[in-house]
Amino acid sequence: MMNSLLKDKGQLLFEDQWPLMRGTIRKLLQQVPVSRAEWQDLFWSIHSVCLWDDKGPPKVYQALQTDILEFIGHAQKEVMSHEDDEALLKAYISEWRKFFAQCSYLPMPFNSLESALMGKSSTTNSQAKKLHTEESIVRKLMLDSWNHHIFASIKHRLQTAAMKLVLAERNGEAFDSQLVIGVRESYVNLCSDPEDRLKIYRENFERAYMETTEAFYRSKAPEYLQQNGVQNYMRYAEMKLKEEEHRAKRYLETYSGSVQAFLSDDLNYIEFHFQLLDCCVNVLVTAFKETILAECPDMIKAGETERLGQMFHLLDRVPNGINPMLEYLEKHIISQGLADMVASAEVITQDCEKYVEALLALFRRFSDLVHRAFSDDPRFLTSRDKAFKFVVNDTTVFGLELSTRLKGQGGKPLPESKCPELLANYCDMLLRKTPLSRKLTPDEIESRLRDVLLVLKYVQNKDVFMRYHKAHLTRRLILDTSSDYEKEENMVEW
Repeated sequence: MMNSLLKDKGQLLFEDQWPLMRGTIRKLLQQVPVSRAEWQDLFWSIHSVCLWDDKGPPKVYQALQTDILEFIGHAQKEVMSHEDDEALLKAYISEWRKFFAQCSYLPMPFNSLESALMGKSSTTNSQAKKLHTEESIVRKLMLDSWNHHIFASIKHRLQTAAMKLVLAERNGEAFDSQLVIGVRESYVNLCSDPEDRLKIYRENFERAYMETTEAFYRSKAPEYLQQNGVQNYMRYAEMKLKEEEHRAKRYLETYSGSVQAFLSDDLNYIEFHFQLLDCCVNVLVTAFKETILAECPDMIKAGETERLGQMFHLLDRVPNGINPMLEYLEKHIISQGLADMVASAEVITQDCEKYVEALLALFRRFSDLVHRAFSDDPRFLTSRDKAFKFVVNDTTVFGLELSTRLKGQGGKPLPESKCPELLANYCDMLLRKTPLSRKLTPDEIESRLRDVLLVLKYVQNKDVFMRYHKAHLTRRLILDTSSDYEKEENMVEW
């Protein structure tokens, strides 16, 4: 048998086998069906030449490259024959998809060539499968050839045409979105660098997408704001930001390849996705932040919760964008709260029940504003608390002379809010046998006591409250006028 193989060795040289291989290779490139026998013979011929012809592997590679370039040349003529951008896109995508489909099939028979050129063994199925992946030198040859001879010469034209279609969509015009997706697929799959498979796509398609997006809104946004005003512009900006998020998911690459590629490429996509959204936020929101914020104080005063919510969602995308809104809310609560308290000062200073009710009404009103406009966002709740605390502890309306004195101020007493005293008096009315406590049910009394504790949370000097509360408690116990001893105990626990 060995003698027979040596005898046939002369017939296994490249020059003898290439004409047989070439016909099948051309069929594969042209997507012409090949028979099972032709497919198997191609495997055997390549293996035989690489095994028996010492100079066979580089000759096979060179001849394969020539045929690939010849096929690409015909595809290039077909693509370049179109002057219209849309026709060019359609022709390019059609030729590219046919060619790219063969990038997965044509490398398969060249396992032996891969082993010969790279010095690898080709004995196991797992290794053979690995050679059929994107690391194949035949696949790399195909992609690099397409890149250098077709794509490099028209990529800017393809890119410009694709961006024009995206622009048309932004302007509400109808177009075939598959043309943009097809160009993107070409950018994504052309790079043969295993370390950075999305390099070509990222440096060209993504960059162009970002630049055209920014240019579009930098032109359109000021015009829309000037013609439609701030309130309509906020709706416009929010709508466009959502549109661009959906558009990015449709036209930009997410990830591809193996698990490792998935992790790295997906992180790249997430990073670019945030960069794109930041770009949109900059041109749609940040550029007009001061103009938008100028409307905020009047909206708060008018209680326009829906529009305040729109403003909040927009400006929250900008670093520290809502800080002025927080300040406006605090100022409004303080000014409105003090104004209401001053307006009814004569009544509430003489009637602790009216005083507590007035404070609770303010708290609920401002809490409702924060809830409906800002969805109880913790930052706005904090601003509400700071402002309400200021109102509760205000000394201009309710001053109280205490024995505590400031150091270094000539013995002048430190003024305190009268709030703690009035809260303690109100608790006494609820816990003592009074006309008020008699007309209320136990549940109603408990509810009102909890309201007192809610206000007490904002009192700066709680010692004053405790002083009056203890005095009232002592008197109730001595005179046996407590209406409910269980609630007396509960007050201590609460």
